Amino acid sequence: MSDYPPPTFDITKPHSARVWNYWLGGKDYFEVDREYGDRYFEMYPEIVEIARVGRAFLRRAVTHLAGEAGIRQFLDIGTGLPTMENTHEIAQRIAPDARVVYVDNDPLVLLHARALLVGTSEGATAYIDADVHDPEKILAGAAEILDFTRPVGLMLIGIMGNVADVDEAYAIVRRLLDEVPSGSYLTLGDGTVLDEAVRALSEGPDGHGYYNRSVEEIVRFFDGLELLEPGVVSTPLWRPAPGSAPAALDAFCGVARKL
Repeated sequence: MSDYPPPTFDITKPHSARVWNYWLGGKDYFEVDREYGDRYFEMYPEIVEIARVGRAFLRRAVTHLAGEAGIRQFLDIGTGLPTMENTHEIAQRIAPDARVVYVDNDPLVLLHARALLVGTSEGATAYIDADVHDPEKILAGAAEILDFTRPVGLMLIGIMGNVADVDEAYAIVRRLLDEVPSGSYLTLGDGTVLDEAVRALSEGPDGHGYYNRSVEEIVRFFDGLELLEPGVVSTPLWRPAPGSAPAALDAFCGVARKL
């Protein structure tokens, strides 16, 4: 830990990673995050279930990519605070030599990640302190661990809503995809447009700066890629467990292959 500068925390505004941790039942948040999370929950109680199914989608997607698709490298941007079943745990359980790079820009996330997200000796696990708005920094750091001549699983779950301008969000995803070869996969999920009061709370000056998209806007992230079945669907409906009958929620996701 001594190789890293001491973290500094802004506890005057809620941060999406910490608020998400609170909704998931974690303990790594500040009072401002809890107060905001409670206020949001009062207006939109479904948010807790959306947080939960987002993590479950990550588990199903990584299981498929590391298993059937044979992906051995993952770039997980906006990883959030460590929970059970993180990307490297899922991937390295299937393929111990899998290499995983996590990216986030909240000091609390990085502090916990460096302490808790330890992978197998056969593989590699690394962490980059970078913002999703800076794909060049992300790619430069990831290139120290990942081999961009081999397929990569690009994980963007619950992160692109941090980019207010949707055209900028598309450009960031295209830049990241440009760097990885054919046979790589994009896994992306995001919240869909809610009622105006909830959007105002999320996107306003006192919110956590998250911009929900329409379903059509989420679909556009996958332009030019080969979508896996069942396509872009409500997150609980992406390859649910056999015999389950989940209900749709205001969050959509998909997994697609770069041709």
